[in-house]
Amino acid sequence: MPVSALDDHLGYWMRAASNAVSQGFARRLADQGVTVAEWAVLRVLYDAPAMAPSELAARMSLTKGAISKLSDRLQAKGLLTRADHPDDRRGHLLDLTATGRALVPSLAAIADANDTAFFDVLDPPEKAALDQLIKALVVRHGLTGTPVD
Repeated sequence: MPVSALDDHLGYWMRAASNAVSQGFARRLADQGVTVAEWAVLRVLYDAPAMAPSELAARMSLTKGAISKLSDRLQAKGLLTRADHPDDRRGHLLDLTATGRALVPSLAAIADANDTAFFDVLDPPEKAALDQLIKALVVRHGLTGTPVD
């Protein structure tokens, strides 16, 4: 029975492309002192009011432990605050600091530039087709988590 080669699999090619675009983005973010996972937390909090860590974990499909570690790092960097929850004496709310809020648009511009640098080798119809197909795969497989690695 023949054994398929690594590059006989669509997943192999998707991973090669994903690794290249993700690693480029990670390097660009590292220059700003932020990881991809930290960027994802900052971006989610940018559009939302202060929220409990459990809500953030659910929104991002991460564990509470992962959110705790990420929020500790972001707080140490002065980008996130923890405040007592007004309705739950045991809980707290996570929110961006003014510095964190000001940083998000420049990080989003880095994300945009990274996408442009990688995907502009495709012409507009190719890019649209790729976008449509990848989104269809994500929706049809019920993938809801925020990719952070």
